[in-house]
Amino acid sequence: MALTVQNFIKLANLYNQVAMMMSAICVQKGGIATENYAGRFFVADTLEFVYEYGRRLMESDKKSVPPDVAAVIEKFRVQYERIKDMVTPTQKPIYEMTLEEFERAMNI
Repeated sequence: MALTVQNFIKLANLYNQVAMMMSAICVQKGGIATENYAGRFFVADTLEFVYEYGRRLMESDKKSVPPDVAAVIEKFRVQYERIKDMVTPTQKPIYEMTLEEFERAMNI
C-alpha cells in the first residue's frame, strides 16, 4: 500500500468506526468500561497501525499532508501515547530472546 493521504483518511475512518462500535458494544453489555472490554487490545492495535501509517506519511512527504490531516495524526499520537501499553507487543527476534522466552514462543 503506497503511503498516501487518501489511504490514511480511509484508515482513520476505519479506526473511528471500530472505536464507535466498541463504545456501542460496551453500552449494550450493561455499560462496561471500555478498559474492561475484551476487544480493547484489537482497538489499540488498530490505533497503533493507523498512527504509525500517519507518522510515516508525515516523514515521507510532509508537504503533501494538509494541515487538517496533520492535526488528525497528532490527535492519534496523543491517543496512542495513552494506550500504548495495551498494544500487542512486537515479538523479539530469536537471537535476542533468552532461553525461557524462546521456549515460550516455540511452546516447548
